[in-house]
Amino acid sequence: MSFQIKILLLSFAVSVIISLIVIPTLRRLRVGQSERDDGPESHLKKKGTTTMGGLILIIATLLLSAFLYIDYSADQPEIATRLLPMIFVTIGFGIIGFIDDFKKVVLHNTDGISPKAKMGGLLVISLIYVLMLVFAFKNGTDIYIPFFKTYLTLPVWLYIPFAVIVILATTNAVNLTDGIDGLSTSVTTIILTCLTVISIIWGVKETTIFGCIVIGAGLGFLLFNLHPAHIFMGDTGSLLLGGAIAGISLYLKLPLLLIIIAIVPLVETLSVILQVAYYKKTKKRLFKMAPIHHHFEMLGWKENKIVSTFSIITLIASIIGILAI
Repeated sequence: MSFQIKILLLSFAVSVIISLIVIPTLRRLRVGQSERDDGPESHLKKKGTTTMGGLILIIATLLLSAFLYIDYSADQPEIATRLLPMIFVTIGFGIIGFIDDFKKVVLHNTDGISPKAKMGGLLVISLIYVLMLVFAFKNGTDIYIPFFKTYLTLPVWLYIPFAVIVILATTNAVNLTDGIDGLSTSVTTIILTCLTVISIIWGVKETTIFGCIVIGAGLGFLLFNLHPAHIFMGDTGSLLLGGAIAGISLYLKLPLLLIIIAIVPLVETLSVILQVAYYKKTKKRLFKMAPIHHHFEMLGWKENKIVSTFSIITLIASIIGILAI
């Protein structure tokens, strides 16, 4: 257990130090958030808050991953090699988010990357990751069925599109959860902790190492992202965290477990789908605003209350998820 704690604390410290450098730098460059006029009125005062904070997560994750890759290459080269696909999908998604944020915030192109280009980039990275797992690392095409505690083996032609959809859906769900100070960071850190605990129980060292890296980076970032936030993660951070969750869950053969432990991002996504469908049919809103965290804001809930409640729900779901394996 000591090596996991060391990695987590080291990642946390690196993330805090990087935050203390990156936040003032972005502030000097006036990399500020723009708020939608049709969003919650309380969010208008956040206009100009430093964004693109996912850069902190990218740098911290890359630095720790590179350090541990070199360290493990000497004694346990197989573990070092098996870190590569998770690093690839996580940082790859973060880079796409960074390009989108950069175009929006720095180049003042409000549209950012076109939806087709963005989805195309995410699709290519997802497909490469899945192909790496199946063919290069011989990870198999079986998935674990929670509660039944058994595996279901899918044919390759079915597993590959299924896994790609899991990655894209998870990333989109995490992206929708990002809308309140500290919400996405808190919820995703708990989900990653759950997956890392399962990695420890199952003795999967590579996902344990990578999980600790991203958890530590997320906690360090969270110090500056809690309400009132000094920095927002932007798509850079939300796509990175979504990629990490999806990447680790697929590596562990646990995509179905996300239905339980990622209940908050799942409900956030469903609230948007239901809102759109209901409005098209009735021309009325099912929720005061979607995603659903904005609905609670409109009901008068404070941001800290929403974050605390959603985090507790995620924690309970994660405990159930661990029991389900």
